[in-house]
Amino acid sequence: MAECLFCKIVAGELPSSRIHEDERSIAIMDIAPATRGHALVIPRRHSAGIGDIADDDIAHCAIVAKRIAGMAVDRLGATGVSIMQSNGADAWQTVFHYHVHVIPRYPDDPLKLPWEPAVGDLDEIVHISQTYLSD
Repeated sequence: MAECLFCKIVAGELPSSRIHEDERSIAIMDIAPATRGHALVIPRRHSAGIGDIADDDIAHCAIVAKRIAGMAVDRLGATGVSIMQSNGADAWQTVFHYHVHVIPRYPDDPLKLPWEPAVGDLDEIVHISQTYLSD
C-alpha cells in the first residue's frame, strides 16, 4: 500500500536498521524503543492486522520473533522478552500493517503491566467462555 509506513520500509523507500531479512519478512529496530534492543518483525505482504494476515505469514513472523527473542537474551543480556502484537487503535496499534514487537526485558527497565492482575467475576468468565464456544 502506497501510504503504509511499513510497506515503504519493506520496499526500501524509507531507512531502517534491519536485523533480519528473508523472503517473507523483515525485522527492524524500533525507532521509539520501549527498552534497549526493541525490534519489530514485519511481514513483507501488507495486512492491516491479525484479522486479515495469511496464516503462513503470521506463522513465519512468530518464528522470526522467537529467533530475535533468543538473540536478545544471548547477545544483549536480556533477562526476559515480551512479545507484543496489537490490533486496532483501542489495542494501541499505531501503524496499521501487522507487526510483532520483540521487547527485551531487563531487571531495571521502566515497563510495567498495563493492568493490575486480579481474579475477575467467575460467572461472567464462564458466560463469556460459552459465548466463544457458541455457533
